[in-house]
Amino acid sequence: MPYAPFKTRIYAFLLDYLVIVIYGIFVVGAISFVFRPYFPPLFSSSPVTAELTGFLMMTMPVSLYFILSECSKWQGTFGKRKMGMRVVDGEGKRIGIGRSALRTTIKFLPWEVAHFCIWRLVLPSGFSDSTVIVILSGVNLLILLYLIIPLTNKRRKNVYDWIAGTEVVR
Repeated sequence: MPYAPFKTRIYAFLLDYLVIVIYGIFVVGAISFVFRPYFPPLFSSSPVTAELTGFLMMTMPVSLYFILSECSKWQGTFGKRKMGMRVVDGEGKRIGIGRSALRTTIKFLPWEVAHFCIWRLVLPSGFSDSTVIVILSGVNLLILLYLIIPLTNKRRKNVYDWIAGTEVVR
């Protein structure tokens, strides 16, 4: 099976990002509009409440989109399907929900850690600004690794592919 080129994977992710943006604008936007009297306390009372609200509204639905799409019969998200790719295990077979969940969790870990840090910078917390900046620097380093690692191996596998035992193929 031919491995998906890194450039093609980037294009697929950009298409998926478009899906995420549309979800954010139309679904989260509509929910925010309808329930607007209840939202200010959710995002101003504590960093934990704000992060949990953001997680339930954005991170969890986006993660479920990736998890369920990649373990489905289509073996990929909208972006991957449009770019002619699919996610498989080491033997070229469809991945299960556990492997898909592990892959997605590792893929979006920097995103969620960044949310954790941002809420601790915006709202009072027990973390010093310097601690949060150090953690955010680690997030940026991890994102950089996510961009570099696929360029260092023939199969164009990323950190989350190595850990989950998956490959993205054409």
